[in-house]
Amino acid sequence: MSNTIVIGDGPGGLSAALFLAKNGAEAHVYGQNETAMNHAYLYNYLGIDEISGTDFQAKARAQATSAGASIHDVTVTAVSADREGVTATLESGQTIEADYLILSEGKNPELGRSLGLDEDEGAILVDNERRSSEPRVYVIGRSARPARSQAIISAGDGAKAALDILSREAGKDVKDWDTPPKD
Repeated sequence: MSNTIVIGDGPGGLSAALFLAKNGAEAHVYGQNETAMNHAYLYNYLGIDEISGTDFQAKARAQATSAGASIHDVTVTAVSADREGVTATLESGQTIEADYLILSEGKNPELGRSLGLDEDEGAILVDNERRSSEPRVYVIGRSARPARSQAIISAGDGAKAALDILSREAGKDVKDWDTPPKD
């Protein structure tokens, strides 16, 4: 199964990691829990009446790790990508290789820009599955939609990117259906 580096630990990155991990793929999330969600209060997240962004983040991080995702409190300083895979360089100088990269950098996607990804008016261009101009790199959330920042939209972007990766690896459409437990 594939290995994915997820940079950014807000709703988009954590959603991607959750979908990947619960379907057997390795998901490594890099972020310091400094997302803007910690300064938000959610009244419009489907299924949740209201919750502080900090409480939401704690629940989302716990859910992703319980599904098998790894969350690393480390800064990624550089990324590269080619047809074979992706590489992330950590602040320690260590390099990590993976099959895919999901960037959820927010409104200032420095790493995405360092890859030379196609942009238009400050937005990194992606297709409907959130793939960028670099085939192994996905861009989700505010980096691809700077004027439309919503936690639930970013979480959907993360799920969409994860399902595309799972489908590419399986060579067929992958569906992630949750069903009630059978008695």
